[in-house]
Amino acid sequence: MKTQINGTDILELGFPEGKIIGIALKINSKRNGFTRDEMIANFKNVLETPENYIDDKIFSKLAIALIEKANEKPEDFIALNQNPNAYSAYGLEGIEDGARKQMEVAMKLPVTVAGALMPDAHQGYGLPIGGVLATKNAIIPYGVGVDIGCRMALSVYDIAEDFYFENEAKFKKELIANSIFGAGHGFHGQHKADHAVLENDAFNMTPFVKNLKDKAWSQLGSSGGGNHFVEFGIMEFTKDDAVLNIPKGKYVALLTHSGSRGMGATIAGHYTKIAKDVCKLPDVAKNLAYLDMNSQLGQEYWMAMNLAGDYASACHEIIHNKMEHALGATILAKVENHHNFAWKEIWNGEEVIVHRKGATPAGKGVMGIIPGSMTAPGFLVRGKGEENAINSASHGAGRQMSRTQAIKNITKTEMKSILQDHGVTLIGAGLDEAPMAYKDINQVMKAQQDLVDVVAKFTPKLVRMADDGSRED
Repeated sequence: MKTQINGTDILELGFPEGKIIGIALKINSKRNGFTRDEMIANFKNVLETPENYIDDKIFSKLAIALIEKANEKPEDFIALNQNPNAYSAYGLEGIEDGARKQMEVAMKLPVTVAGALMPDAHQGYGLPIGGVLATKNAIIPYGVGVDIGCRMALSVYDIAEDFYFENEAKFKKELIANSIFGAGHGFHGQHKADHAVLENDAFNMTPFVKNLKDKAWSQLGSSGGGNHFVEFGIMEFTKDDAVLNIPKGKYVALLTHSGSRGMGATIAGHYTKIAKDVCKLPDVAKNLAYLDMNSQLGQEYWMAMNLAGDYASACHEIIHNKMEHALGATILAKVENHHNFAWKEIWNGEEVIVHRKGATPAGKGVMGIIPGSMTAPGFLVRGKGEENAINSASHGAGRQMSRTQAIKNITKTEMKSILQDHGVTLIGAGLDEAPMAYKDINQVMKAQQDLVDVVAKFTPKLVRMADDGSRED
């Protein structure tokens, strides 16, 4: 029987956080004939006297790593800036301390030029979700995030509101038939989609990226797990919009939210590990390890990130094309925006790399969609180009409960009741995605009136999410 030891067990023995835990777990996974207690005893001995295990055939790598760690000096690490610039914040009173502290650390990076915190911000890994960070010639994999290029896509149809309510069963049928959810899920055989993104030369940039192509193909056009969705709703324009050429009125619309699936997550994990190896930061900032844009590794990640973003966009395009064909509708307008990405932009007269982790581009005139929850409205917006916000806005309402808290504190009855109150039909989703787990989108929008103008309001009516409550893979 396999020896059951996890990372928490190793930490409790006194091992330092980081790659050493991974080395110990790898040794444990090979079992080597030891019982659990015997393995724990060996780990204790290696921790206490690593010099006695330098030549040990099982524990040498762990011993050497411990000795190297013990001999690290402050000067071995890249120093943080102890007098950082202040960052801009919007709706700060509604942002948790954890997110604020993460932003404060991010501002201390020697490559940081400017920062901003959006009103939907909450704690994440490295840069907080809702954090915007401009850096000089450096890219931070965890400043981009795990679900690279995650985005919103909207199609507004030439279908009046009444038609939806008269034909709700048809919309439900097409939603189920033309979308697929769940971490790891995808298409096989003749059901696989095709798209020009699969011919992108960037897939051949390295053997690592090339090996992701088969998985990317099978998941092309799928939506994954977590908070990703495909939903029909009513889009209301309270006045004519000349730019989109849409008259005042209420229209049926399709709104989708998903990212780069398993491919993006694998790229994020791979390059974050590399960044941590080449960019030695103090423990408090280790998840903000960055790559120099002038280095081969920096250019590799930049190309892989952009490929993942193009792939995420292709997934949305396939879903929207399928739905347009199934409904036989004409699309009046399409809008798409993404977050969990980095852009080269000019800020204060110099080129910077702007990381928007869970934040929407909101340059002057730039269109975007900011969703609420499955029962709260979303908003079609146009950016105002606020420089203090680094031309950004929130990417949604933001969580006020963690997934674990939501599952513990919200009942199925409560969730069913709020759905009924708002006339929303839900297909799938776990309690971790209940509307009550999210902040009030109206308060979030109020906090960013200086950042965006509202063009139209989207009210969800038919929502589909992963039915297993899974997180993104």
